[in-house]
Amino acid sequence: MDTLINDLRERLGARIINDKLETGQVTIEVNAADLTEVCLILRDDEALAFNQLTDLCGVDYLSYGKADWETQDTTRTGFSRGVSQGVYIDTQDIENRFAVVYHLLSLQHNRRLRVRSFISGQPAKIASVTPIWAGANWFEREAFDLFGILFEEHPDLRRILTDYGFRGHPFRKDFPLEGNVEVRYDPEQGRVVYQPVTIKNRVLVPKTIRHDNRYAKPGQNHGG
Repeated sequence: MDTLINDLRERLGARIINDKLETGQVTIEVNAADLTEVCLILRDDEALAFNQLTDLCGVDYLSYGKADWETQDTTRTGFSRGVSQGVYIDTQDIENRFAVVYHLLSLQHNRRLRVRSFISGQPAKIASVTPIWAGANWFEREAFDLFGILFEEHPDLRRILTDYGFRGHPFRKDFPLEGNVEVRYDPEQGRVVYQPVTIKNRVLVPKTIRHDNRYAKPGQNHGG
């Protein structure tokens, strides 16, 4: 891993914003403007030879670092998760809200690499890597469908998982958990129809036992 990090620093130089080794894998962060150039070097440089893209995914950092289930204090009103998300609010113009993560494999050197690039703007855009790794085609369509990230120069950027005419992007953190509409087959009309959501979101409040007398040592009493 140290050799890989040194090779990356030597060949990519200032294009690397940050690099780290965590859980046995190297991750580098690059600017979206440098992505195409960086990916070409990662693929074509013989010392790197990352000739296979194994995965590509979007990430929404809208509520990153915020705990939905805070259990240090008791409450009778429930927790935030799903309670305050009844209306879809488009907040995609937040700086560095979205990122695209690329998982690369070098078959020649038997090494893996994770590349992350933050993107901003409205809508969020980044260059497509399908000219570099053709396998990115469906991965990028999936990230577009679920997160609304646009991949410039993609040959066929269409939704791939949601239905025709679907509104919004369901993996965004501000997308309502119960969705906007529901779909059912209407036998009278003989077709599939959309209607307002009838299933009410149910939020279960977790019960946390902090001190249990059953496990206390003799003479100790920590309360229930």
